[in-house]
Amino acid sequence: MSLSKTIVIDGKEIPFKASAAIPRLYRIKFQRDIYKDLSLLQKNLKNGDEENSSLDMVSLELFENIAFIMAKYADPNIPDTVEGWLDGFNTFSIYKILPQLIDLWGLNVETEVNAKKNSVAQRGK
Repeated sequence: MSLSKTIVIDGKEIPFKASAAIPRLYRIKFQRDIYKDLSLLQKNLKNGDEENSSLDMVSLELFENIAFIMAKYADPNIPDTVEGWLDGFNTFSIYKILPQLIDLWGLNVETEVNAKKNSVAQRGK
């Protein structure tokens, strides 16, 4: 099961998708753990407060990679590289997009946990 969300970036409606496949796709493409990277981004974002956030260049790259993989999963027709995908936009604020991606991922994880709980409960009957 997957969850989708459309986010407006640079005036364009961009679909993003989250599912259990995302951690694997992310690991294969970037050799990193998406759970650790999202946790770091969420910690550094500090509730979207641009003045108090501690997002650095590493955080920006993590954001771009996560956004790309979720967008590519939603629309396989986008370019095959992060750079190719980003080239389709003018500059945009990470502070407006990242919280929405974190929310989408959180809803996906919550849905997976609830599905597992219901599955276990059904087997117990």
